[in-house]
Amino acid sequence: MDTSPPTARVAVVTGAGSGVGREVARQMLADGFRVVLAGRREAQLKETADSHPDALVVPCDVTRPDDVERLFEAARRQWGRVDVLFNNAGVFGPAAGVDEISLDDWNATLAVNLTGSMLCAAAAVRAMKAQVPQGGRIINNGSISAHSPRPRTVAYTVTKHAMTGLTKSIELDGRGYGITCGQIDIGNTATEIMDTIGVGSGALQADGSRKVEPMFPVKDAARAVLMMANMPATASVGSVVVTAAGMPFIGRG
Repeated sequence: MDTSPPTARVAVVTGAGSGVGREVARQMLADGFRVVLAGRREAQLKETADSHPDALVVPCDVTRPDDVERLFEAARRQWGRVDVLFNNAGVFGPAAGVDEISLDDWNATLAVNLTGSMLCAAAAVRAMKAQVPQGGRIINNGSISAHSPRPRTVAYTVTKHAMTGLTKSIELDGRGYGITCGQIDIGNTATEIMDTIGVGSGALQADGSRKVEPMFPVKDAARAVLMMANMPATASVGSVVVTAAGMPFIGRG
């Protein structure tokens, strides 16, 4: 039986099976949101949901347009509207320079991080334009790499710079419909993706050395996303940067 208050907002969270997406989904549920959890691995989505009555699990590959349309249709069918999209699904891609990366690896990284984000944003905007009352909020998960790349991350870095353009374009085009769009750029929160690049054991630096970098709990990154989601419709949070204290990002290290 649905025990949510009638004014509960509806959020779609992609990449909700792990990392930042999982923690954001859980914090949103605790805050009273109805949450549609999207991702490729159904078992992990169900683990995130933990049988919460306001969680709807929808397996989805964001690179597939039909999957994305089905995702947003499921949200509308279940709860009638979409108030927030956290556009979070992403991959780090291969460690490679521009002269080393294969075209297949390049295309695969762009397909998830950029095209997938565009497809989800497009479906969300269509839903937000059509619903009554009109409007909503899109939060794109960028990266510190949208400001300053790591070595040998060409595909990932390009997608995160492009995410900034996507964010600004959505914000501009959505103005007449009550749709806002902002971006959160997170640096070194403790998730699985940080293990793949060795942040805790020694991440590659610009001078070729490796350095153990500080990290911060994923729950604190999720709190920043929740803050953005909870802003009133009269305010738009365009950009938030959250890093581990002491991370080699500002200055020279």
